Amino acid sequence: MAELRTDRLILRRWCDSDLEPWAAMNADPEVREHLGDLLTREQSDASVARFQAEFDERGYGWWAVEVQDTGEFIGFAGLDRVDDGMPFTGVEIGWRLARSAWGQGYASEAALTVLAYGFDSLELPEILAVTTATNLRSQAVMRRIGMTRDPADDFDDPTAPEGPLRPSVLYRIPRSSG
Repeated sequence: MAELRTDRLILRRWCDSDLEPWAAMNADPEVREHLGDLLTREQSDASVARFQAEFDERGYGWWAVEVQDTGEFIGFAGLDRVDDGMPFTGVEIGWRLARSAWGQGYASEAALTVLAYGFDSLELPEILAVTTATNLRSQAVMRRIGMTRDPADDFDDPTAPEGPLRPSVLYRIPRSSG
C-alpha cells in the first residue's frame, strides 16, 4: 500500500492507535452532521477493518491521515468505488477530519494528494465527489481542489433516510490530458 506525503501530512495505513481517535470522531455530532447516525465503538472499529480489507483487495481506499510534525491522527482521506444503487458510477474521493483539524487546509491538502494518486498511479479518467446539499464546507473543498458541479447531476441519495441528508450534490474532475 502506497504511503502518501504532503508538506504537512502523512496518508498511511491504519494502526491500532488510530481506533480511539477515530471512534471519538464517529461519536462527535458535528463531525457526523452530514453523515447520519453516530457510530458505536464497535461500528467504528469495524469500519477500519473494512477500510483495510478494501485497500488490500484493490490497492486504494481510505488512508489514515496524520500530521507529520506531531504524529497526531486527524482523520481519513482517500478513494472508494461509488456504492451500488447510486445514479452514477465511478470512483469517488472523500475525507473526514476531526473538528480540531478543521479550518487549517488539511482537507484540501490531503485531497489534492489523493487526486494526484488517482490520476497518476491508478490512471482514473475521472474522480467524483458526493456530499449532502447542505454540506457547504465539503463543497468548498471540492471547488478548491478544482472539481466542478453541474446542478443537473444533483440527486436524492437512495441510501439516506427521508430528510435533510437525502438531497445530494455531485462534483467531478477529469484527468487532464496534458
